[in-house]
Amino acid sequence: MSGPRPVVLSGPSGAGKSTLLKRLMKEYEGVFGFSVSHTTRNPRPGEEDGKDYHFVTRENMQDGIDKGEFIENAEFSGNMYGTSKSSIEDVQAQNLICILDVDIQGVQNIKKTDLNPIYISIQPPSMEILEKRLRERQTETEDSLQKRLEAARIDMELSKEPGVFDIVIINDDLEGAYEKLKSVLVEEIQKVQDAKK
Repeated sequence: MSGPRPVVLSGPSGAGKSTLLKRLMKEYEGVFGFSVSHTTRNPRPGEEDGKDYHFVTRENMQDGIDKGEFIENAEFSGNMYGTSKSSIEDVQAQNLICILDVDIQGVQNIKKTDLNPIYISIQPPSMEILEKRLRERQTETEDSLQKRLEAARIDMELSKEPGVFDIVIINDDLEGAYEKLKSVLVEEIQKVQDAKK
């Protein structure tokens, strides 16, 4: 695959990935693109096929996975989700940095491919702060909150293993975390900007 190196962004829910990504996309308009994931779940109100997700049947998705067309896939709550190689290539064909926002399982799957992305983990300063952030959102039941916190514990442990990520950014200060994120991506951002000139 040619074009700028993709970026694999991972970290537990509540670590601040979305906030940092929104700032990056706003500051560097026309530099980043998202790969559109596939899913077997039904569209939610307002979601568009091909924009929010590629909505497919379980048979189609399994067929694609069996043929090696997916770079990573996982199953949550009885639905399949995955990133196809073609959705990454679509972004790279526009000479954009493809961002893949995946969980730790996705990171481990991508490690087995020839994608060669920059692996970045965004982590909360502590479990206590993460729990506080998730509770303040008021979007979870106590049961789903506990599941997220357990997933976060595992994620935080795995992110400490040498060689899993190119950089682990502790989001204890949004400005500092954002500057670190930019500094890791500056070379790829420059390549895209130079190509547009």
